[in-house]
Amino acid sequence: MINVLLITFAASLLYISIANRLLTFIRILAFQGIILFGVSFLELNEINPLNLIFILLETIVFKAVAVPVFMSYVIKKNHITRETEPYLPYFLSLVIVTLIIIGTFLISNVIEDPRLNKVYFVVALSSLFTGLYIIMTRKKLITHVMGFLVIENGVFILSLAVGSEMPMLVNTGILLDLFVSVLLLGIFVNRIGDVLQDVDVDQLQKLKD
Repeated sequence: MINVLLITFAASLLYISIANRLLTFIRILAFQGIILFGVSFLELNEINPLNLIFILLETIVFKAVAVPVFMSYVIKKNHITRETEPYLPYFLSLVIVTLIIIGTFLISNVIEDPRLNKVYFVVALSSLFTGLYIIMTRKKLITHVMGFLVIENGVFILSLAVGSEMPMLVNTGILLDLFVSVLLLGIFVNRIGDVLQDVDVDQLQKLKD
């Protein structure tokens, strides 16, 4: 069942590569949060109940609900157009993300470590590189934030790949890092939105002191 959820997560990376609307991005991020909730519940059911509850709340409340709602609020508040405005065609993006997944699968076959769960490893690296690709190939700052969230989801999966136990301190660090990053980037987007009606990377070149 865990492998099915992880494969579904990888499929969502393909879908996000061709998403042409910001609301679709947000729905995919919420869907990924639900998947991470399921993976955490199935993988970590033998750890301390308090730690498990914290992890489950982190995924279902923060990743699947709070962050998508916050992103929707930023988009509506700043009247950001709904298109993602990629630099590359959607079909080419789909091909590149597919190659990323295939490449990480080939890399995992090279690593001979019995302690490493290769399915987790492939999906985690695919998420990391897909997030970086989104950041590099989308014009809007808000999509850069979403690309960062995809990267953070990959880090979360990678932490599950190295063992069935995830200490509370690690989870607190992940959650705090995500919260502070989204908060700062959200404030940044809001401040830029006060000056520019449509926020994209190209317009930052026009800013002056």
